[in-house]
Amino acid sequence: MQSGFRDGHGCTSGTLKVLNDILTAIDKKHYCTAVFIDLAKAFDSVNHHILIGRLDSLGFSNDCLAWFTNYFSDRVQCVKPEGLLSGPLAVSMGVPQGSILGPTLFSVYISDVTLAAGESLIHLYADDTILYTSGPSVDTVLTTLQASFNAIQISFRGLQLLLNTSKTKCMLFNRSLPAPARLSNITTLDGSDLEYVDNYKYLGVWLDCKLSFQTHIKLLQSKVKSRIGFLFRNKASFTNASKHTLVKLTILPILDFGDVIYKIAFNTLLNKLDAVYHSAIRFVTKAPYTTHHCDLYALVGWTLLHTRRQTHWLHVIYKTLLGKVPPYLSSLVTIASPTCSTRSSRYISLVTPKTNSFFGRLSFQFSAANDWNKLQKSLKLETLISLTSFKHQLSEQLTDYCTCT
Repeated sequence: MQSGFRDGHGCTSGTLKVLNDILTAIDKKHYCTAVFIDLAKAFDSVNHHILIGRLDSLGFSNDCLAWFTNYFSDRVQCVKPEGLLSGPLAVSMGVPQGSILGPTLFSVYISDVTLAAGESLIHLYADDTILYTSGPSVDTVLTTLQASFNAIQISFRGLQLLLNTSKTKCMLFNRSLPAPARLSNITTLDGSDLEYVDNYKYLGVWLDCKLSFQTHIKLLQSKVKSRIGFLFRNKASFTNASKHTLVKLTILPILDFGDVIYKIAFNTLLNKLDAVYHSAIRFVTKAPYTTHHCDLYALVGWTLLHTRRQTHWLHVIYKTLLGKVPPYLSSLVTIASPTCSTRSSRYISLVTPKTNSFFGRLSFQFSAANDWNKLQKSLKLETLISLTSFKHQLSEQLTDYCTCT
């Protein structure tokens, strides 16, 4: 359950897993409550003696342990304001930040924390931790979550990692059940009550208690508009080629990040991103404001934003089939075994799990299987091919369509 600094893992894969669990719970008409845990100066608080002990318990040889002990020893740090260098200060704790070993060592340091989650679920990205649980009764959910949170805090204290209480928040995810009149507080071991919030930025994506992604898309739209405004105000300074490059490097990555997560938002929200996308294309092409957006795509040779999101989503699904995603995602899809021999039974299809509501159909395990099976009606893959070959075939299958009325 650690997605930080691991090959094939990332913010997107971790959030997809958490979101799948929450949507599955909502589909069962369960309440789901989460604690977003923030640690104070986590990387700087690593105790070297505890870390060496952890490495020893993993079977590292005495020579390796001696090497790591030497690696941590005799480190100093300085500051250099306005050209003046301060005296050296000995560093007796923490892993060297900016190093290759640092993140890996930190992951080893806190890896056993997940064992303390008990009946709750937990996911980590480096030191960013979410602890969550679900059930048909709010009181039962909060009791379970409190017990797990207590155990997690004790585990962190054993590692000499301090909770940042002011930044640790709670959220009740609920789309279909009546909201309780009053929620019991989740408290720290010191007796402080955690604040309940309706929005929280988790691994770069704003989650809200209704999973509407309204806050995320609103802030995303505002961020892109601000950058495009800067580009337009300085357009005289850019050549035609540099305009194209600037948008590809500064605008498109913002729209692409996490798009497979927030793509489940209603189209009325997603359409707001189309407006800023069109503005970016007008900046590149110098097209008048009155130019129809269908003509804009033709001018720059780019696809619709919807097609772009769908392409990224299908890439994730195919990577799942190839085993190029974390096990916590690949375990959510199952290749179907044909019960009889037909022409279509030769094609790779996925088992579509049963759902009870609209929310269940938004989960990764359902939507991945459903969207893959739809694609297979035209793609008709009988065996898995390379990711590069799949991307090529997919680009020929996905065609833009005008939604104008």
